Amino acid sequence: MALTEKQVIDALSRVIEPELHQDLVTLKMIKELKINKNDVAFKIELTTPACPLKDVMDRAARVELGKLPGIGKVEIGFTSNVTANARVRGALNIPVRNIIAVASGKGGVGKSTVAVNLALALGKSGARVGLLDNDVYGPNVPMMLGLPTAELTPDGKHTIPAVDQRDGKLIPAEVYGIKVFSIGFMYPPEAPLVWRGPMLHSAIRQFLQDVDWGELDYLIIDMPPGTGDSQLSLAQVAAGVMGLIVTTPQLVSMSDALKGLAAFEQLKVPVLGVIENMGPYVDAATGLKVALFGEGGGERLAAMKKVSYLGSIPLDPLIRVGGDSGRPALIANPGSPASIRFMELAQQVAARVSVVNFQNGDSSIIPISIIG
Repeated sequence: MALTEKQVIDALSRVIEPELHQDLVTLKMIKELKINKNDVAFKIELTTPACPLKDVMDRAARVELGKLPGIGKVEIGFTSNVTANARVRGALNIPVRNIIAVASGKGGVGKSTVAVNLALALGKSGARVGLLDNDVYGPNVPMMLGLPTAELTPDGKHTIPAVDQRDGKLIPAEVYGIKVFSIGFMYPPEAPLVWRGPMLHSAIRQFLQDVDWGELDYLIIDMPPGTGDSQLSLAQVAAGVMGLIVTTPQLVSMSDALKGLAAFEQLKVPVLGVIENMGPYVDAATGLKVALFGEGGGERLAAMKKVSYLGSIPLDPLIRVGGDSGRPALIANPGSPASIRFMELAQQVAARVSVVNFQNGDSSIIPISIIG
């Protein structure tokens, strides 16, 4: 006797999405179901192409379908449909689904390095990604990605921007599969910007609304260090923004990062988690673990504030070389331990975005192209 659609749907309703903790049928993740006698084919629509647990769902679905009498061949494919934070769209009226602010309580922790490689990792996973360098005090992203910056005229009185305009919009650069805009495109990096709060507020709004980002699944924003006007302005301008905290393992960095995390909490910005940068690594010559800056600081910080600990990025000279050369580690050395870790972190960040949107009731589903 041929299988019925009800039998298949009932079986799939016992498969739980590991992050959202509801079944695939209730979440409307089963698409293009086809039954040919006892053969079954369908697709699972993920909330992000960077989903780290699709293999778990694949196995669970095959187990439940395998319990059906006479089940034949089972074909499972995957598509993705990134959830869009409704508050982001409502506040800014731009086609950006999710905004993630990468921040810390101080400088020198590798925040820009994390932002750049995280954006690249999300892009490599199949998502549409933008990277906004909002660090007015030290726009390092152009150097890290090998992009030109604004220059001063020979007389030193005027600036030559390294950016084009079209139809009244600023055009972001495109490199390694992501879109990039930096304040360094407008002002030479060596020119000090002594701005008060209103100017910072105006700049962040302009960089979000007056840049032609196009449709993006994720816009990563590299924030200035500290907990001042830039963080406040972003929270006011971009409702629905989510935060990501970067720290190093040492206690002094953890203490400063705690302030950055607390600032997000005060501004009611959901914190996706904590990333520990410059963590322990394995010495290639001796095989021993080296913890130059200690270890465990990021995990302790996350535990203190009851947020997710996303993991540690090992201290790797290739990361520094990549940032200085304009070819980030993820591009120049994709098989290195640090690059693999960045890809894993991107999956976790994308999963956390989906969970936060789901839990807060902020998500809306907007069809995008299939990523199989």
